[in-house]
Amino acid sequence: MAAGAAMTVTTEPRDDGVAVVTLDRPERHNAIDLATAAELASVWRRLRGDESVRAVVLTGAGERAFCTGIDRSVSVPQPPSPYAMDDPLRDIGPKANDLWKPVVAAVGGMACGGAFYLLGEAEFIVADETATFFDPHTSYGMVSAYEAVYMAQRMPAGEVARMALMGTAERISARRAYETGLVSEVVPQGEAVAAAVRAAAVIASYPTEAVQGTVRALWAAKEAALTQALARAPQLIALGNRPPDAQAALFAARTPGFRVR
Repeated sequence: MAAGAAMTVTTEPRDDGVAVVTLDRPERHNAIDLATAAELASVWRRLRGDESVRAVVLTGAGERAFCTGIDRSVSVPQPPSPYAMDDPLRDIGPKANDLWKPVVAAVGGMACGGAFYLLGEAEFIVADETATFFDPHTSYGMVSAYEAVYMAQRMPAGEVARMALMGTAERISARRAYETGLVSEVVPQGEAVAAAVRAAAVIASYPTEAVQGTVRALWAAKEAALTQALARAPQLIALGNRPPDAQAALFAARTPGFRVR
């Protein structure tokens, strides 16, 4: 990070073995730019070696959003091949950085698009009643590949398909997310972090080797299918995405209004 640049990810260690990691760009709905992506990877790598941290809570600053995916101001040059794609979000999750300490996500407000890279690598999700989940990719001429694959590990196939294909026309409420298994607990507005910390503190009180071994075992149960599916994502995106200027035109022409179910 350049000297004097503001931190966009904060880490708050606690005395109970829990660290609270916060995406801190509330003015951008905690969207992830290149600096934030690099910070997230750095945070997970740092926590790997911090023996005082035995569990992590991941959340977003402010009340409007947990995370709205990649910041649309980010420009990522792509290789001139339909078989390759550079994705700055591929390495923002804890598992992508070899962190096997349990991560509990605390969601309030919007969680959409690239947020699913993070939610897909959390052990479980606590949401407050304001939380909504949606995937805008198809509305803007983009393929939902990584996002849909991650959510297919957590939700019934039909629910993932509906969310990915309906784009910005629908949002999944916290209640519906709980009913489909995406969310493990729904709490009153503003209480998601506290509830996630309570759960994480219990986990942190247990022997760390057993906890991390269990996390690794649970991930192994889906790792092979996940790896195979993610390997196809770059080609699908490269072949199916509209050019950036066409995506921008669709984004600029978006109309307000959506259904919450």
